[in-house]
Amino acid sequence: MLPASGVTAIFGPSGCGKTTLLRAIAGLVRPSPGRVALGEHVWQDDARGLWLPPHRRAVGVVFQEASLFTHLSVRQNLDFGLQRVPPAERRIALDQAVALLGIGPLMDRKPAHLSGGERQRVAIARALATSPRLLLMDEPLASLDAARKADLLPYFERLQRELAIPMLYVTHSLDELARLADEVLLLEAGRVHAQGPVAELMTRLDLALTRGDAASALVDGVVDPVDDPYHLLHVRFAGGVVQCIHAPGSPARHPGERVRLRVQARDVSLTLTPATDTSILNVLPARVQALADDGPAQMLVALEAGGVPLLARVTRKSAQLLALAPGQPVFAQIKGVAVLD
Repeated sequence: MLPASGVTAIFGPSGCGKTTLLRAIAGLVRPSPGRVALGEHVWQDDARGLWLPPHRRAVGVVFQEASLFTHLSVRQNLDFGLQRVPPAERRIALDQAVALLGIGPLMDRKPAHLSGGERQRVAIARALATSPRLLLMDEPLASLDAARKADLLPYFERLQRELAIPMLYVTHSLDELARLADEVLLLEAGRVHAQGPVAELMTRLDLALTRGDAASALVDGVVDPVDDPYHLLHVRFAGGVVQCIHAPGSPARHPGERVRLRVQARDVSLTLTPATDTSILNVLPARVQALADDGPAQMLVALEAGGVPLLARVTRKSAQLLALAPGQPVFAQIKGVAVLD
């Protein structure tokens, strides 16, 4: 069972069944036996002989490549989606979708005159025009370069904030997972390997998400007043307060605003006593939860700070010298923190 709200990322290696799962939910393939339902809306129930075709499922689908009608303008593409829904059943106004995706200046262009990122924004707006109860995103950024991905991600965050539509988001990008997901469904060889909140799964030492140089933890917090003379943002969470660089030109932040931080395991060192005379600003009391080998010379250490999971990568020698063990109190020294937006 998947959450009925927020963004659920479907994550896993190529060929594990991510796209097949989305196609089954959309009704583009028919698994048998099976049952697919969204709340009280049942779309497939083989025990009852029930199966609804895609056009009766109120699902919006966006694929890797924007499947727009090339002979139609942006406005006409959106109208095509709108006409699929009787006026009485329209829950999202077309003007709202246009504003959310920032495509007002593009309305009279045809797809050939749009960039890849613009085409995807139009494809998402067309999906919204159908007033879906569920949005399915099948690696919508996979065909874009890094710059276009960076341009498009804020639009996904706006959808997440401003529309109460649950979203299933297929990706194999840890960066997209960290930035967008509330929940994660981890697939391996066509089966569910793990499911849970993104912050929890990204720090579980038994999962592949913690392997590699990008292993990291997520911290959701609230902005305290900005330390303007030093261009530092203060973010409060259950484990304390962390300071991160708020460079000129960064998005404005306001006290009380919620933000998500990413702390890479390689940026966290451990000490048994709080250090003084150090350049590291963020030193948090924490407790060791578990340890796991990470190659011949290093170990990953799962921590909790005020109930929030963190990760540290240390050498095996350091783990031995500190006699690290589950339950042990330590201090986590965080050298770098990234604000995810």
